[in-house]
Amino acid sequence: MTSFSRRLFWLGALAALAFGTATTSAYAGPFSGLAGSWAGSGHISLSNGTKERIRCRAHYSVGAGGNMLQQSLRCASDSYNFELRSDVESHGGRISGNWNESTRQIGGTLSGHARQGHIEVSVQNPNFNARLTLISHGRHQSVIIRSSGGGQFTGASIRLARRG
Repeated sequence: MTSFSRRLFWLGALAALAFGTATTSAYAGPFSGLAGSWAGSGHISLSNGTKERIRCRAHYSVGAGGNMLQQSLRCASDSYNFELRSDVESHGGRISGNWNESTRQIGGTLSGHARQGHIEVSVQNPNFNARLTLISHGRHQSVIIRSSGGGQFTGASIRLARRG
């Protein structure tokens, strides 16, 4: 292989690597960057009008190039706690999946939209409906939940930071 051919080969290889990296990151799913453990605090609103400080832990497992998410969110205040788990898929920015709140043994479906760092879903069950918004910026994220269905819980505002 001549010196010119060798340079051309390496230039082509570097271009392919750069193009492949750019293509991969340009098409990363909306859940990319969430994987791992998070912790933080916020406030929960209850139907009797009280607000309580709440502490939370979350864990996200991400797969399929950032298009699949398994999420666990566990929160507790002085008088209220919940443990929410969900399995979610993204197809072209539209997301759908299932959720389960284990302390009250209820579950249902969720659907909504997602783009990198911003998720908005409607959570549904015959006895409980809520909107959940998750906004993630690097090592920090905020989770806002607003319930429109009956029950003691009316909403929560939580700020989380990546652990580790």
